[in-house]
Amino acid sequence: MAIRVQRRHMAGGYRHEHISRLEGTNDQTGAREEGSRADWVAFVERGGQAYVRDARGDVAYLGVRGSALGTKYVQTYADGIWQDNLLALPTY
Repeated sequence: MAIRVQRRHMAGGYRHEHISRLEGTNDQTGAREEGSRADWVAFVERGGQAYVRDARGDVAYLGVRGSALGTKYVQTYADGIWQDNLLALPTY
């Protein structure tokens, strides 16, 4: 099962905002999938696939990273490079 991530929700306030929730569509069922940052980390760590597709049709998959403080988060990964494609998504 793969999920196309399409929107993001930001939280945390001025200059410290972070992605707190993501929303997407399940490719297999067409169902809307929405969850917290921790939910998406757990999904990817369990082997689930989630991705972002840009306007050109290029795909970048989500991977799990960790901050210096030990907090896990998801970030896109394409062509061997970690990228910030999630920040280009519309907000909700």
